[in-house]
Amino acid sequence: MKRWNGWGEEEITYPLPPSAARYLESIVGTGVPSQDISRENVLDNIPASRLLSHPLVSIDKEDRLRHARGQSLPDWVALRSGQIGVFPDGVAYPRTEQEVHTILNYARSNRMRVIPYGGGTSVVGHINPPAGEVPCLTMDLSNLNRLVYLDETSRLATFEAGVRGPSLEAQLQARGYTLGHFPQSFEFSTLGGWIATRSCGQQSYYYGRIEDLFAGGHLEMPDTHLDISVFPASAAGPDLRELILGSEGRFGVLTRATIRIRPLPETEAFFAVFFHDMESGLNAIKEIVQADLPISMVRLSDAIETETTLALAGKPDMVSWGGRLLTRLGFGSGRCLLLFGVTGKKRTIHRLRNNTHTIARSHGGLPVGKLIGEQWRKSRFLTPYLRNTLWEQGYALDTLETAVAWCSISETASRIKEAIVAASAPLGKEVLVFSHISSIYRDGASIYVTYLFSRQADPEETLHRWQVMKSAASHAIIAQGGTISHQHGVGRDHLPYLESEKGRLGMAILESIGKTCDPSGMLNPGALFASDQRQMTKDGI
Repeated sequence: MKRWNGWGEEEITYPLPPSAARYLESIVGTGVPSQDISRENVLDNIPASRLLSHPLVSIDKEDRLRHARGQSLPDWVALRSGQIGVFPDGVAYPRTEQEVHTILNYARSNRMRVIPYGGGTSVVGHINPPAGEVPCLTMDLSNLNRLVYLDETSRLATFEAGVRGPSLEAQLQARGYTLGHFPQSFEFSTLGGWIATRSCGQQSYYYGRIEDLFAGGHLEMPDTHLDISVFPASAAGPDLRELILGSEGRFGVLTRATIRIRPLPETEAFFAVFFHDMESGLNAIKEIVQADLPISMVRLSDAIETETTLALAGKPDMVSWGGRLLTRLGFGSGRCLLLFGVTGKKRTIHRLRNNTHTIARSHGGLPVGKLIGEQWRKSRFLTPYLRNTLWEQGYALDTLETAVAWCSISETASRIKEAIVAASAPLGKEVLVFSHISSIYRDGASIYVTYLFSRQADPEETLHRWQVMKSAASHAIIAQGGTISHQHGVGRDHLPYLESEKGRLGMAILESIGKTCDPSGMLNPGALFASDQRQMTKDGI
């Protein structure tokens, strides 16, 4: 069964080796474990639903609890402490587009708010019900999970939007195809969620981001519906797909989507290269992408992430031996680890690997084979489970990300990490901050930052520490001209910074589209538009 207050399935754990625990303690101090509230205790205190009875809607308290929050750090603090605040009044599980339409009519007729819900994996507050007097209904699309149509000639597949990553890939791979979209949340996230948040997979350099893969679809709205036709390309005005991409459920409920698929690759492999420092690694991957080498994945860890990754591997003897060897070869404490993947036909894999190694060596890189890369591949969807273990050991962990041009990457990464450390200093606690570069483009790349700190006995204090560091990092991103979100969407957490990126006119354009698609503002209020939040406060919603 899926955890109600953490990540993933209950029976899956990611143990923290003793050597890794000692490493964390040496940097951020001893963790502060505290007793989590029990599920039974939370269930006992969920208020009665305000919804009118409907055959497609459940008001069961267990359902309402499991749809109250996502996977952001504030969500974890709320769920683990029991200070959840607001629950949806009910959860609908439509099985067809017609049932989605019926539920929207029911909600509109009874002046309800509706939150479209995919896999519940949001890390920035997309699915949290708003407080107020107006009832809130969560619409869980998990039953809309079927392959509707496969066009093998055009290599297009139409799926219902609630299909999870593993199910989507299983249905395609049984027919010899793949979408190739593998975000770290792949185990639970859905096709509709990827589209609604402009998701980016770990091998997006080869397969494309979700906006490259999304060809068209069907959107149910409170009063009507919208069909986005599928074309190879079109110059017929603005692309209406953009109404759905990144819309976060604000413009309608995506019920089905047509996606561009590929035949399964003949083979793929993942390799590791060490660099003397981050700058050398950055120059190498910039040359790789601008030379149009069709690798499928890049992840360049800074020195601290490289050290932390090896420490958390739980093999201190092997890590120590490898470290001594690297030191003898001239790779000191600033060494950085690059992982890269190659995907495609067998006859081209070796040439591509060799060409990548040649560029890496020209920047002082040391290729070290496939062992580290293959270990990453095997554990890439298991790694999120480490967050559960860290919490239980007394540590909180969060991530944030941006994307900037190549000329700004080094300074932006430094500024973000410095901002987090500086914000934490007055609080009297240490924080472990590190980053990696991934999702490369010809003109720039994404910066993915992780920060870990000791929890406080008081959950409000833990949340305050997070807010101070998150705010400082967000302001640093804006100051450096970075996007406030490269792959996680906006949600509630990033909304205060959105106007800095879109501009006042840009926000007004988006809001006017929202009023056309959803005149009464019933869909996911508080998403995308700051005016929604202001109006909700005014109305007491």
